[in-house]
Amino acid sequence: MIRLFAAIAIPDEIGEPLLTRQHGLEGARWRPLEALHITLRFFGDVQEPMADDIDAELSTIAMPPFGLELNAVGDFGEGRDIHAVWAGVEESAPLRHLAAKCETAARRAGLKPETRQYRPHVTLAYLRHPDPDAVARWIQANNLLKSPTFAVDRFGLYSSHQTHEGSRYRLEREYRL
Repeated sequence: MIRLFAAIAIPDEIGEPLLTRQHGLEGARWRPLEALHITLRFFGDVQEPMADDIDAELSTIAMPPFGLELNAVGDFGEGRDIHAVWAGVEESAPLRHLAAKCETAARRAGLKPETRQYRPHVTLAYLRHPDPDAVARWIQANNLLKSPTFAVDRFGLYSSHQTHEGSRYRLEREYRL
């Protein structure tokens, strides 16, 4: 079994300023630069033949390159159950189109449809039972985040591996737009 997802890597020049915001939340597991990405479709744990099918389907995706911007920050969860803080992605029709194509690729490979609404973001930290007031202060202090536009001319198929320090990601395949 291999845990897979399709994603857009955040370029270093966009990710490095995000690292300067990674403080002020006790117990946060901040994500390193190489882990910053925008998930297009999480495939989950799949057998190797299914991974090959996903790769084959993703390789058929064709669309022109496009630009993206990061905008604002937020969290997932409520109260003491907040489990992540993130940087938002400015609304983008091409991004939604690419995510939809990844969803179609997953279905064509034999996976069940994703039931969660697509909400593009860059996870900055995972949290475990944080102080909700501290999270609110962090969001207020960082909510004016706005990145320059960056070009998206490729996306990747990544594997996720659990370690004692958290998940580590490896680029398995890259697909040019």
